[in-house]
Amino acid sequence: MPYRIRGLSPEPFAHLFGLSEEELATHGAERVTATEPDCYPDRIEMRDAEVGETLLLLNHMHQPAHSPYRSSHAIYVIEGATDTYDAVDQVPAVMARRLLSLRGFDARDKIADGRVVDGAAAEPVIREMLANPAIRYIHAHNAGHGCYAGLIERA
Repeated sequence: MPYRIRGLSPEPFAHLFGLSEEELATHGAERVTATEPDCYPDRIEMRDAEVGETLLLLNHMHQPAHSPYRSSHAIYVIEGATDTYDAVDQVPAVMARRLLSLRGFDARDKIADGRVVDGAAAEPVIREMLANPAIRYIHAHNAGHGCYAGLIERA
């Protein structure tokens, strides 16, 4: 079962790039600078920010469905990111190095299956979940902090 993982489009965040700290605060966002490697996971390019890169920490509605599972959570986006990650049959390193919660949603946007897996071992679990015809898509979250990590769909 081939799968596709996509990052977020930069468009919904572009208006925040370059704003002052005060202006960001009016949007419930803040600017942070990566101070160590592999600690600030960007959701557009699906990579960890390099030391010294700036990111925006903000709330993102990752599950806008009209169901009890409607949800938003804090995410990081690299300030100025423009290239949306989009790959088939490849778990990006930003996900592979973390413990993931995989949540398989059905046609009614309700959780049909949920698994916690080491990101480095996620590929067979993703394939198994998507082999279930009841699962329409998977949301990956960082299991520790609960942050939305990415969308996984059939390719």
